Amino acid sequence: MKMKEIREMTDAELNNKLSKLMKEKLNLRVQSQTGQLEKTSAAKVVRRDVARVKTEQKIRLTKVNG
Repeated sequence: MKMKEIREMTDAELNNKLSKLMKEKLNLRVQSQTGQLEKTSAAKVVRRDVARVKTEQKIRLTKVNG
């Protein structure tokens, strides 16, 4: 997911996306621990997407609060 795509989302969409990413991150972690994870780079991609979404949320929060 690119930052451009994230910036175009509404606040509700960002919250929804973050929730889905966190669930996916947990799922990938469980798969990794049980040895079922085939694509190990997927966890890295999800972790970075979570960071991107949280960064955009923080930027929007600081714009509102000044």
